[in-house]
Amino acid sequence: MKFGTKCIHAGLEPDPGTGAVMTPIYQTSTYAQEEPGKHKGFEYARTQNPTRSALERNLAGLEGGESAIAFSSGLAAMDAVMRLLEPGDEVIATNDLYGGSYRQMVRVHGRYGIKSTFIDLADIDSLRKTITAKTKMIWIETPTNPMLKLVDIKAVTEVAKEKGILTCVDNTFASPYLQQPLSLGADIVLHSATKYLGGHSDVVMGAVITNNKEIAEQLYFLQNAVGAVPGPQDCFLMLRGIKTLHIRVERSCKNAKKIAKYLVGHPKVGKVYYPGLKDHPQHDLAKTQMKDFGAMVSFDFNGGTFETANKVLANTHLFTLAESLGGVESLIGHPASMTHASIPKEERFKVGLTDSLIRLSVGIEDVDDLIEDLEKAFRNI
Repeated sequence: MKFGTKCIHAGLEPDPGTGAVMTPIYQTSTYAQEEPGKHKGFEYARTQNPTRSALERNLAGLEGGESAIAFSSGLAAMDAVMRLLEPGDEVIATNDLYGGSYRQMVRVHGRYGIKSTFIDLADIDSLRKTITAKTKMIWIETPTNPMLKLVDIKAVTEVAKEKGILTCVDNTFASPYLQQPLSLGADIVLHSATKYLGGHSDVVMGAVITNNKEIAEQLYFLQNAVGAVPGPQDCFLMLRGIKTLHIRVERSCKNAKKIAKYLVGHPKVGKVYYPGLKDHPQHDLAKTQMKDFGAMVSFDFNGGTFETANKVLANTHLFTLAESLGGVESLIGHPASMTHASIPKEERFKVGLTDSLIRLSVGIEDVDDLIEDLEKAFRNI
């Protein structure tokens, strides 16, 4: 089954009771039992819900996994993955990653004896030197947020397997349409499904996919025991959004390429970060690891300051100033003060995340209108 067909059909069948083509919203908190322990596979909605189960089957199909576990947000999904570890364990993570991921690793799980070390995972020699006997997980984000660096998933997972270390890939920026981490050796794939999977900025959700039965059982346990589950209405919206995932991402990627080229040629723009540019350090890796180059573009200004960036951020109209990404509408953001504000300034600067860096989530509008919107905003600097 090709990917576009999976978006619409993977794990899904018409409702057996009514024949409804769209999975119904099972808006119930509990289920009738014939006698104690004798039921139709559903007991309590935190534990199971038919709408959520359909979504999980669909997500597993998209990532080529055996099991998918849905959570109420991407960070709730991450929390469940981190709970696979024990006090004293260590995590090696990408040094350029979402600020919320950094915050959870350092300020939440760090309190319970799980140490996180942040390095450039593009440097395999550095990875080998950083691994210790306590390293139990490698956390990969690729493309990274917001500098759009790539990590060679296959190379990292090969090192991890040599050492018996789990690997988790945050696949949010790429989406399953562009990248399949499980096929490259990853043990776990994580999504902030809020982004490209949902695609319409109307639902918050997270998901974890794996082919490892033992890991799946632990995550299902945590899903039920901790209770950070999505409601059936949200699951319905996610299923609806996924049906157009391939079409949306394809159009957004096409737009992003044109915008990146426009930015490269603009005299007021300094560095442009986009894997589709030939001078991107991991351009060749992007061509082999991803189906396309994605729809996220970051850029900076020569000698720019926060004030420089703010004049642009305050003067776009089609690019909406907002957090998040992956929707049909284009968004513009300031990572240093928004998505990555929880990362210390000195750590941000180490990876090139300056106070004037701007991040674009390119949507599916007419690209000429988007470029004109940026052009008008640049006239203010």
